[in-house]
Amino acid sequence: MDSRRLIHVTKNLYFTVCVLSLVQEAIGGGGGNNNKCWFPAIYNFGDSNSDTGAISAAFTSVIPPNGETFFGTLSGRASDGRLLIDFITEELKLPYLSAYLNSVGSNYRHGANFATGGSSILPGGFSPFHLGLQVSQFIQFKSHTNILFNQLSDNRTDPPLKSGLPRPEEFSKAIYTIDIGQNDLAFGIQHGSVEQVIRSIPDILSQYSQSVQQLYNEGARVFWIHNTGPIGCLPYSYIYYEPKKGNIDANGCVIPQNELAMEFNRQLKNQVFQLRKKIPLAKFTYVDVFKAKYQLISTAKSQGFVPPLEFCCGSFYGYHINCGKKAVVNGTVYGNPCKNPSQHVSWDGIHYSQAANQWIAKRILYGSFSDPPIPIGQACF
Repeated sequence: MDSRRLIHVTKNLYFTVCVLSLVQEAIGGGGGNNNKCWFPAIYNFGDSNSDTGAISAAFTSVIPPNGETFFGTLSGRASDGRLLIDFITEELKLPYLSAYLNSVGSNYRHGANFATGGSSILPGGFSPFHLGLQVSQFIQFKSHTNILFNQLSDNRTDPPLKSGLPRPEEFSKAIYTIDIGQNDLAFGIQHGSVEQVIRSIPDILSQYSQSVQQLYNEGARVFWIHNTGPIGCLPYSYIYYEPKKGNIDANGCVIPQNELAMEFNRQLKNQVFQLRKKIPLAKFTYVDVFKAKYQLISTAKSQGFVPPLEFCCGSFYGYHINCGKKAVVNGTVYGNPCKNPSQHVSWDGIHYSQAANQWIAKRILYGSFSDPPIPIGQACF
């Protein structure tokens, strides 16, 4: 083959490769950003597992040592550092979410957090900020910020104020994360039997479905839904539950409470399937947080953690002392935090440490525990 023909063949081969590459990218087979969704904002709904400052703004400040590991100051989070929602924002390369109820220093350009500590799906319970109210707050937030944004656009004034507002067209492009249900179960157990709580699950999830439908009606299209964790593995649950033979598993978890959580999750997953049929234009990812958390608890020692029933801050042993408070009883000081929170799965007996949240986030953000099994960056497909 002479040199001119070799050059001609090489050019044709190069052209063919380029065309195939473009076709592959066009159908989604290429790598990089072509396979990723663009989420300009996150709107989160839930309880203290994802509250980034609402309960602190509404009632009383979440005091140190909460926030000591990462933020180094008041963070509004019931943990020594970041929560799962914080790792979600990091993965999507968005700023940490400001709480809707926090008027000081908040920026809502890339979303807002409506989760509030103690919240449940149904009204009542530990907090007035149930899921339906959170959705109502979102609707009001959307309406008011749209009006304000358009006014500022017309008047061309106050650019700094406008820069902190969400863009009206981006509400339908955002991802909507929901992590709630734990307090419905916990409150029900405290005020009734496990059997009574099981009977209430259909009503709880009916309200859940209505809230999702409302969000959809407001333009939400992509939903990232966490199920509830193994509440029977919380140190608080073990301490306040009278152990009976056969009711505590090998990890020290309260079996009836975990079975209740699993039944809730089973019905929640079915509810998500029904929502997919009802509103096919929306995208739903169901995330098995229970499985991820229980895997951590089951392997805590091999992962470098202390036994999972040990916690770092506060006390429930004889004296209930919230994290950040101290008490001296018969010369003994209760409430001092541990020196190494990163070695604990549980931060305060109810909430997870930053180290545990980070471990869990690495498992749930990339599809290993999701249905469908896709990473959060592809949840729009």
